[in-house]
Amino acid sequence: MLALITQLFPLWAILLSALAFFQPELFVGIKGQIIPLLTIIMLCMGLTLSINDFRNVMASRKALLVGVILQFSVMPIVALLIALLFGFDAELTVGMLLVGSVAGGTSSNVMCYLAKGDTALSISMTAISTLLGVLLTPVLVALLVGQSIDVPVQSMLISLLQVVVAPVLLGVVLNYLLGGVVKQLEPILPLFSMMAIVLIIAIVVALNADNIADIGGIVALAVVLHNSCGLLLGYGATALMGFDKKTCRTIAFEVGLQNSGLATALAMKFFTPAAALPGTLFSVWHNISGSLLAGYWAKKPLDEPADPHGVDNKATSKG
Repeated sequence: MLALITQLFPLWAILLSALAFFQPELFVGIKGQIIPLLTIIMLCMGLTLSINDFRNVMASRKALLVGVILQFSVMPIVALLIALLFGFDAELTVGMLLVGSVAGGTSSNVMCYLAKGDTALSISMTAISTLLGVLLTPVLVALLVGQSIDVPVQSMLISLLQVVVAPVLLGVVLNYLLGGVVKQLEPILPLFSMMAIVLIIAIVVALNADNIADIGGIVALAVVLHNSCGLLLGYGATALMGFDKKTCRTIAFEVGLQNSGLATALAMKFFTPAAALPGTLFSVWHNISGSLLAGYWAKKPLDEPADPHGVDNKATSKG
């Protein structure tokens, strides 16, 4: 039952977003809760990670390296190109770049599992990219858009340490010390994360109620294009490099599905509500696209065995 409720995340996000759009006063007053809600999400993520997940990095070094490089190159560059293509102003451009420059989202782990990907690699990539993103996210945004808008790199770095690294590491430590208790809580952790992100989405929708009527459609189109490019290039690039289908599927999700809740929170804290709009729409859409793709791939055979090091010379066909 809990799994079904969590899987219906896009539905809850749409319903609460609609309520926030028509009754924004219900959510505007709790805008100060976005950072605490994000902290809950990151703590839940940390509780699902163990030291062994980080050890798995050594077993798939090449796949991990390629995935992280794609994560922090494809998504920010594509975000900037799309923003330029659509002629977005500085606020929406920085919002797109925040989405493109954050780490992969935790939903990628679930989608990877459903699509018969390499779940251990997915979890390792999410953990590593989350930690690297603490430094890379503010730096990438500053490099790509810093000339047109002031990017508080140092303040963002400190905030990311507090909101991302601290709760994730706390979760890992609690998992190590209280593994039995955490194991019992594991089924409800995704529910807590989902409730937190849905509330964040509703708050941002409420704050952008006036803007959504005017620019929501074009931003949604940009977000769909951004997400699609991430999934396609994540799979295509790794397939061309000779990785097996299982690894290609994994990296496609890691590249295409972003921690858009973090992007939204950073936009709200350091920029404007309008800058948070791309992250809000991405949060809804990438769960829809990810679910559809995972369902499609789940029905497609992998054909070849997965290489624990992430490479299979025979695996050059499409999956």
